This record gives sequence, structure tokens and C-alpha cells, in this order.
Amino acid sequence: MKRKAVLRLIACGLVGVMTVGSFTVGVEAAPTAGITSYTSNIATSSAAPTAGISLAMSQCAALVEDEATVASAQPKVTENETPVVKSEYEDIAVATVNDYVNVRKKASKDSKSIGKLYKNNVGTVIGKKGDWYKIKSGSVIGYVKSDYVKVGDEELAKSVGRRVALVTTETLKVRKKSSKKAEVISLVPGGDDLTVIDESVDGWVGVSVDEGDGYVSADYVTLSTEYTYAESAEEEAARLKKEEEERKAAEAAAQKAEQNNSSSSSSSSSSNSSSSGNSDSSYTPPTGSTGAAVASYACQFVGNPYVYGGSSLTNGTDCSGFVMAVYAQFGVSLPHSSSALRSVGYGVSTSEMQPGDIVCYSGHVGIYVGNNTIVHASNRRDGIKLTSPANYRTILAVRRIF
Repeated sequence: MKRKAVLRLIACGLVGVMTVGSFTVGVEAAPTAGITSYTSNIATSSAAPTAGISLAMSQCAALVEDEATVASAQPKVTENETPVVKSEYEDIAVATVNDYVNVRKKASKDSKSIGKLYKNNVGTVIGKKGDWYKIKSGSVIGYVKSDYVKVGDEELAKSVGRRVALVTTETLKVRKKSSKKAEVISLVPGGDDLTVIDESVDGWVGVSVDEGDGYVSADYVTLSTEYTYAESAEEEAARLKKEEEERKAAEAAAQKAEQNNSSSSSSSSSSNSSSSGNSDSSYTPPTGSTGAAVASYACQFVGNPYVYGGSSLTNGTDCSGFVMAVYAQFGVSLPHSSSALRSVGYGVSTSEMQPGDIVCYSGHVGIYVGNNTIVHASNRRDGIKLTSPANYRTILAVRRIF
């Protein structure tokens, strides 16, 4: 009785079934052109069935070898290569000047100035012509001499930028450690922003507040990097005009407030106003319309309590409420927000600070009183107090009203 042997030539990837002599050969696939010659060359023998199998296997091996030879001739591809990613700081230009450098319309020192790139302002390099960089900074697009900017310095770019955590909840708790069980050291109102000092803890952000460094939940802040940019000629003119108008308005309001205080000094000394804090006869009403008068008036309230959200100079106030309430006595309306106070009046440098200037920090604000000292509503433990030096924390801005 004849026997049928089935050989599945998986290695060759052949399909179908063919009979060779007394053998039935099962085939998985037929992808190669060599399959015709392969079948015609197989020896048939009923007496020696293994010979056909051996020959089939040798032919199959030859086909596989041929395919391997073709594959080896193809270019080799390395899988999972990590793409080269350009650094986000590679095209960042930072102004390394003492004051400012002109941004010009063309790559020439004789070309028209279309804006100013101030010290530590940042721009993005979009081209180069000789020793001039073409940059985009804010709304300004123009050329700056390469001598006055440094490009691609990641450490420098990070140092001039400020990592910011914008508060997205009504009241944000700042904790001593990165844990929901940790002590709450400060409260920050929604809309304010804080300087970020640590992002290494998953789910938490390290921030700077007047009570010290602490942590806030990452769920309640939005992170970004804040840079300062060039100012166009039109923007500079508009800013200067606005600042002059605000200065004149503040002086007029202060003079009016002084007249009102003088005409009603007897009644105001005995009044009890939670918003003004002028509820004790021992407090001298504000006089004059100068920064020195503001500083002198503010210092009277040292020792009074700190109350989050408050604006009473006698019964309790927070830092921005303190500044707001003091200036309200001079007829000047200011926002109850430490971050918003960074844009009132006009800016001056820390080396030019004068009494009455508003000194802004991360999540905090105070009034400069001279002699490198500020008066401010510090925290629940210390209340309203004097602190020296004024730069005991990093100063973000100094704003002048008078």
C-alpha cells in the first residue's frame, strides 16, 4: 500500500499542495520566481521517498539563501533612531547692554531705528546679514549688531526669563512642603502669579512667597516662561504719554485729597473707616502729594495686623490691600492685586528707587520708604512691618506714582 508523506515547507513560505511521485508536498506560499524550476527539478522515486524530500529541502534552502543575498544588498536601516531636536534656546538672542540697543530697519548703523531692545530683553533670530542679526522681539522686527546680543546661550536665556505660575483658583494654598498634609504658610488670590523655583516634584510646583519658599498643587496653576521684549518707537511714545497722563492725574488727585483732609481734619480723625484705616486720632492725615508723604503716612501703621483679603490699615490688610489703602488716602485708585500693581504708574530701576515707590515681588508688594527699606503688610505672624534691605527677595518691578 502506497503512503503519502506531507512536507510543509514553511521556511520557503510556499502555498498550495503538489504531489511528487508518491509524495504529497504541502506548500505555504509561492512568492519567488524560482518556484517553477524548483518543482520541475524535484526527483521522483517511490523506492526512496526521502531523496525527494532531501532534494526539496536543499532547493528550499537555496531559495532562502538567494533571498538573504538580495536582502543583504539592500541599504541597512537603523530602527528607533532618536531624532536630533534643536534646542529651544538656539535662536534666542538676549540683549547684553547696560541700557538699550537700537533695532534698525536695515543691517546698517545708519539705518532708521524702529525700536529699542533693552537690557535682558529677548528676541528670536530669524536671519543674519554679515555681523547683524535679524530678530523678532514683541512687535519689533529688525536688525541688531551682533556685538550687543548673545545668541544660543541657554543658561543666559533662562536667567533673564521668569518661570511663572498663574493662579487659576479663587484662593491658592501655599504649603511648606509638597504634601496636602503640610502646613499652609500663605494664601494667594486667583489671578496673581508666583515665581517658580522648583518643578522637580511630580504634581507640585515650588514657588516663592513672602513667608518663604513653598509648594502649590500643579492642578491649580498654569505654568509659563515670561520674557521682556523690545519696544517699538510707537509703543515707546504711547507708554511715555500714558505715564505722563497718569503722573499728572495722580498729582491732581493727591492735591484734592490733601484739601479735603485739611478741611475735615477734625471729623476725619474720629471717623471709623475700614477701607481707609484712618480710624484712630493718633494717625496723622496724609499731607502733600509726593512719594515722601506717602512713605511717611504708610509708616504710621507698622505693627497693625495682616488679614488676607483685607484693606484696613488699622483692622487688618494684606500686602496689596495695604498699598491700595495708603494711596487711596492720596486720591489715587490702585488695584487690589500684587501682580496688577506691577503695571501702575511708571517703571524705574532699583538703583533709582525713591520713597513712595511701589516695590513688587513674587506674590508680594510693599512701599519703599528710603534707606534701602520697605514698609509692607508681610504675613499673619508679623503684620505690617519695616524690612531691610529692600531686595531681601528678588524685585520684579519698581513703580512710581508721583
